[in-house]
Amino acid sequence: MSESNANTQPAASPEKDPADWVTGDEPATGAQKSYLETLSRQADEEVPEDLTKAEASKLIDELK
Repeated sequence: MSESNANTQPAASPEKDPADWVTGDEPATGAQKSYLETLSRQADEEVPEDLTKAEASKLIDELK
């Protein structure tokens, strides 16, 4: 019998560049906009209103 590997974690999947996202050109999600609002207040930065999902993701990474 083989031992169970219940404690092993799955390998981390590499992150896909937002520029390569199939849906990257769609408008930013509500969650992205909300998170950007929080981050922008903390960083005292202005956030454009018409961001795409990919642009929002990149800006979130920059503001973190």
